[in-house]
Amino acid sequence: MCSVGAASDDEWDMLGRTSLPLLGALPLAVLALAGCGGGNASHALPTTNNGRPASVGVASTGLGDVLVDRQGRTLYLFGRDSGTMSACAGACAVNWPPQRVRGTPLVGSGAKPSDVATTARPDGISQLTYNGHPLYTFVNDKKPGDTNGEGINAFGGSWFAVSPAGNRVAPRSQPQGGGGYGGGGGGY
Repeated sequence: MCSVGAASDDEWDMLGRTSLPLLGALPLAVLALAGCGGGNASHALPTTNNGRPASVGVASTGLGDVLVDRQGRTLYLFGRDSGTMSACAGACAVNWPPQRVRGTPLVGSGAKPSDVATTARPDGISQLTYNGHPLYTFVNDKKPGDTNGEGINAFGGSWFAVSPAGNRVAPRSQPQGGGGYGGGGGGY
């Protein structure tokens, strides 16, 4: 059974979301994919070398190693973004909250400090980027290790968990005989 807890970091709280009124606009397929899940690996929260909570780190999930925020939530890239410019605003940003940061982002174990930066959003808030991709969480990832947003096509583009290399996570294995990855477009 899924438990729904309130997020506690400043970035989530400042968005003021306690319900998901716009989630009903997503296709039913998204809702079917967005159930509880995401693997049973242990999920330590990312910290810096001196033990401080990190803005971004790496954790093991059912998809493999992915970037996570300070609460251990999976971070995603949006295939519709152009460089460091976010194409996700309004209803999109309600369902795929931008990973907002104040000050200098703190980098945790497994993440490359040289790939971490920020970009200005139209509202003036700084959004975390990694390897040039603006980063987002997904409202239906309720606990560390959830990867319910992987491969979803919503708001005009596809969403993918981000690998420590800064690209979309590659599928763990392909079925014998090829077939390719059915997660959607983008040459990440």
